[in-house]
Amino acid sequence: MSIANSIFVRTFGRPQGILGSLGGSIMARMNKRMAQQAIELLDIHSSDRVLEIGFGPGVGIEILASIVSSGSVAGIDPSEVMLRQASARNATDIEAGKVELSRGSAESLPYDNSTFDAAMAINSMQLWSDTVAGLQEARRILRPGRRIALCFTPHSGQVKEDVEETLRSTGFADVRVVDVGDGFCVLAVRP
Repeated sequence: MSIANSIFVRTFGRPQGILGSLGGSIMARMNKRMAQQAIELLDIHSSDRVLEIGFGPGVGIEILASIVSSGSVAGIDPSEVMLRQASARNATDIEAGKVELSRGSAESLPYDNSTFDAAMAINSMQLWSDTVAGLQEARRILRPGRRIALCFTPHSGQVKEDVEETLRSTGFADVRVVDVGDGFCVLAVRP
C-alpha cells in the first residue's frame, strides 16, 4: 500500500488517530446531505427501528434520531475514533436510550434476525472487507418487506451497476438506482 493510500485509509476509510479525527470532521460536512436524502428515500417513520452501517461521525444517526421519536436508532462502525465522535454528537439521545452505537463490522452485525425496519450505509460499503457477507447480514437483520439504502458520493469510487448486481445476488428484490445531487443511492427490499 502506498503512503498516500495509507494516509487516505487512516483519514477516511478506517479512521485512526489525529488523521481519523480530522477525517470525521470532513465526512460530517460532506456526507450530511447524502444521509438526509437516504432517509427521505427510506421514508422513515417515527416508530421505526433503523440501523446505519458505517455511521462515521454520526450525522446520519443524529438526523434519524430527530425523526424516530418512538422508535430507535442503532449504528455500527469499525472505527473507535468514529464511535467517539458519533457518541459525542448523539450523547443526549444515547442517554435517553433512543440511540445505540457499537464498534463492529458490517460482516458480523450483533443484532437478532428481522430486527430493523430500515438500514442505510453512506459511503461505507466499498470499505467493507466482504461486501457479500455484509449485505447478507443486512438482509438478515431487516424485517421482510423492509428496505436498505446504499448511498455514494462521487469520491467513493463506487459503480452503480456493481451495487445493483451485488444486492440482487445477495437476495434483495426491487433493486433500483436513484440519482441524488452529485451521487446516487441504490434502494432494495428484503423479500
